[in-house]
Amino acid sequence: MSAAPTKPTVTEREARQVAEAAREQDWRKPSFAKELFLGRFRLDLIHPHPLPTDEAAQRGEEFLAKLRDFVETKVDGAVIERDARIPDDVINGLKELGALGMKIDTKYGGLGLTQVYYNKALALVGSASPAIGVLLSAHQSIGVPQPLKLFGTQEQKERFLPRCARTDISAFLLTEPDVGSDPARLATSAVPDGDEYVLDGVKLWTTNGVVADLLVVMARVPKSEGHRGGITAFVVETNSPGITVENRNAFMGLRGIENGVTRFHQVRVPAANRIGEEGQGLKIALTTLNTGRLSLPASCVAAGKWCLKIAREWSAAREQWGKPIAHHEAVGSKISFIAATTFALEAVTDLASQMADEDRNDIRIEGALAKLYASEMAWLMADELVQIRGGRGFETAASLAARGERPVAAEQVLRDLRINRIFEGSTEIMHLLIAREAVDAHLSVAGDLIDPDKSLQDKARAGAQAGVFYAKWLPKLVAGPGQLPRSYSEFHPSGHVDLSPHLRYVERTARKLARSTFYAMSRWQGRMESKQGFLGRIVDIGAELFAMSAACVRAELLRGQGDHGREAYQLADVFCRQARIRVEELFGRLWTNTDDLDRKVVKGVLSGTYTWLEEGIVDPSGDGPWIAEATPGPSQRENVHRPIR
Repeated sequence: MSAAPTKPTVTEREARQVAEAAREQDWRKPSFAKELFLGRFRLDLIHPHPLPTDEAAQRGEEFLAKLRDFVETKVDGAVIERDARIPDDVINGLKELGALGMKIDTKYGGLGLTQVYYNKALALVGSASPAIGVLLSAHQSIGVPQPLKLFGTQEQKERFLPRCARTDISAFLLTEPDVGSDPARLATSAVPDGDEYVLDGVKLWTTNGVVADLLVVMARVPKSEGHRGGITAFVVETNSPGITVENRNAFMGLRGIENGVTRFHQVRVPAANRIGEEGQGLKIALTTLNTGRLSLPASCVAAGKWCLKIAREWSAAREQWGKPIAHHEAVGSKISFIAATTFALEAVTDLASQMADEDRNDIRIEGALAKLYASEMAWLMADELVQIRGGRGFETAASLAARGERPVAAEQVLRDLRINRIFEGSTEIMHLLIAREAVDAHLSVAGDLIDPDKSLQDKARAGAQAGVFYAKWLPKLVAGPGQLPRSYSEFHPSGHVDLSPHLRYVERTARKLARSTFYAMSRWQGRMESKQGFLGRIVDIGAELFAMSAACVRAELLRGQGDHGREAYQLADVFCRQARIRVEELFGRLWTNTDDLDRKVVKGVLSGTYTWLEEGIVDPSGDGPWIAEATPGPSQRENVHRPIR
C-alpha cells in the first residue's frame, strides 16, 4: 500500500544529474542551431525554405476558414476578460469544430493538422482571446495527446486520443508548490500496488486542471523489487476518487484560463495508464516540449501582428505638433521595430514549425530558441505599443469604451504576454537549457577534463580526445564564406534590397561566437556552468543569428512566390540591421559587465547588509508563508473541478 511521500533532499550536483539524465543524449539528425553555436553556418539546412504539402496546406486552410468564422461570430474577448472565464458554449463550439483534435491523427478522430497550421490556428484564436489559445495549447501541446503520440502504446492511443480529439480536455501536471524547474525535488509519489499505482501529492499551476477530464501527471515511483523507480508519467482520469481541485488561481493576465491547484490522495491509477517506462517521465516531458514550446511563439506572432495594426492605425490618426505622430522619429522608430520584429518572429515560428513537420532535423535547440526569443521580443513590442498609445495605452479597454473611444486593449496585451517569459521554461532556465545543448559537442569530448569525480586516467583519455577534436575544429573558425564578398549572392535579386551582407555577417559571427565559447570554457573550465550571465548572452547572440537567418530565408521564399517579396526583403533588411546592433552590444557585454560585482551585492542583500535601504515604506503584502504547505493527505477544501459538457 502507499506511504506518505517525503520531500526529496538533493544537492546541487544531484539535481544537475537528474536533469542531465532526462535530456536526449544523442544527435541522430542535423541541427541548424547546434551547428550555428559550433561556428558552422549550415544554410543548406533551412534554405530553400521547407513548405507543407499541397494536401496539408489545403486541409489547414479549410480549417482556418471555419475557425475564423467561429471566432468572429462566437467569441467576445472582452466578455472573457471581464468575467475571467471562457463561456461553456464557446468551449463546446470549439469541440464541435474539432479544435481539440487539431494535432491528433485523423484515424483517431482528429484533424491531423501540421505543426505549421496548428500554430496558425492558435495565433488566430489567440488574437480573439489569448485564454482560448492557452486552453487549446495546454490541451494539445503538452497535455495527453502529444505524450501519447510520441510515447504511448497503441492501446493507449486508441483508448484516449478519440476522447481528446472531440470531447475531453486534458492538462499537464509537473510543477509543485515547492518544485519549479528543479524536478529532482519532485514530491508527488506513485507507489506500486499490484496492477495499480497509488498517487499522493499536490500539483500547482495546473493549466486546464479546473476543467480537465484527463491529466498527464508526473510522479515519483520509489525504487523497489521489480520497479526501477524514478519520475514517471501517467494518464489519470480527473474523476478518480481522491482528486480534488482545491483552488482556481487568478493572475494579472490571461484571466480566462482554468488554472488550479490539484491534490491527489490515495488515487489509484491502473498500470496500463503509465506512459513509457518507470523513470522516463522527465525525458517524456522534455521531448514533448521540443515541439510543444512552438505554440507559444505562435501566440507571440499574433500579438505582434495586432500591435502593428493598432500602432499603424493610431499613429496615423493621432496628431501632435502639426503632423501624425508616426512621422515623429521617436514614435516612428518604435513602429519600425514592431513591424520588423513581427516579420522575424513569424519567420522563426514558421521555419521551426515546418522543420518539426518534416522531421529531417533535430529541432530541440530551434524550438527552445523560438520560445525564448519570441517571448522576450513580443513583450518589448507590446510595451512599445503602450508607449505609442500614451495614456490610452495604460487605460483599460472597458474604460475607453465607457467614454466613447475605441476599446483598444493595449494594457491587457502587455499583461497577457508577461507570463510567456516564465512558463514552459523561464527565460533564465531557457538560457541554461540551450547553453547546455550548445556546448554538448565540447562536453562530449572534454567533459571528463572538468569533472572533479573523474579519475586521472579518465582525464588523460579525455585530454587526448579533446586534442583530436580541437585540432580539426579550431582552424575552421578562422575563415569562411562570410569573408567572401560574393557569398550568398542569391539573396540579392535584381531590384531588391541586398540581404547577402547579413548572411555573411551571420556566418562570420557564428565563428566568433564559437571562439568566444571555447575561450570561456578554457578560462573557467568546471566553473563555466556558474557563469549564467555569460551563458545567457551567448544564447541571446545565437537567438539573434537564428532569427536573422530565418528572416532572410523567409523573405526569399516570399519573393520566389511573388507574395510581397519586395516588402519582405525590406523588413528582413531592417530587422537584420536592428539585430546586428543588439548582437554587437551582447558581444561587448560578454567580457565587460558587472557579473562579479552583482554577486557581491547579492550576498550583501541576502545577509541583511542593505536592509537600511528598505526603510521608509510599509509592506502591504501581509503575513503568510512564502510557499503554501503541501503535505499529502485528504483534502480539506471544496472541489472546484467543473468538467464542461
